[in-house]
Amino acid sequence: MKLLRIAVKIIVIAFVCLWAGHARFLFAQEQIKLPSPCLDGTVSLEKTLSERRTVREFSAASLSLNEISQLLWAGQGIIDRENGYRTAPSAGALYPLTLYLIAGNISGLTQGVYEYKPDGHELIKISEGDMRPELCKGTFVEPWIKNAGATLVLTADYKKSEKKFAKQASRYVDMEAGHAAQNIYLEAAAINVGIVAIGAFDCEKITKILGISSSQKEPIYIIPAGKKQ
Repeated sequence: MKLLRIAVKIIVIAFVCLWAGHARFLFAQEQIKLPSPCLDGTVSLEKTLSERRTVREFSAASLSLNEISQLLWAGQGIIDRENGYRTAPSAGALYPLTLYLIAGNISGLTQGVYEYKPDGHELIKISEGDMRPELCKGTFVEPWIKNAGATLVLTADYKKSEKKFAKQASRYVDMEAGHAAQNIYLEAAAINVGIVAIGAFDCEKITKILGISSSQKEPIYIIPAGKKQ
């Protein structure tokens, strides 16, 4: 019995140590508060619709944190805090989408992978380093990614919607992703930033870059963005 008690104590201590280390990792994640989004721009909706374009070549100039703030907010930002409503409509207000940012050349932001948190309009750093070369490999070597100041990756948790909508869930989630991507396109037009939507990519490689599991979140859109030439 004495040996058993000792063994249990060792297991408990080991578990506590492991959890403490894990907790330190969780709480050590860097949080970056984004500039508040502009809600009253000078470009009309009709003007953005007429000027919406796909841009595949970018200049070497860096994007600003304000521009990144606008793009992320347009895609998944909060517009009604009481109800949690976001810029893109969601079936059942379930919001199964998550936006990730791969920073390549953004003034005031370290290169790396970040998760966008709509509630606080902030970024959580996932990893550090220039991931554009790996991203090119994951998108079948799309050349314009190399010069993109930022790349937004829209992912979806289909299971979150399946609990309520069953077989209809995938349709609703895909529709929602389209709403979010169009919002990003229109905001890009409003602030004169070039973007291109990519749908051809290796899901396994992209989830590895993001540090997520494809069984939990599946990449849907990859959207490089940068200054126009």
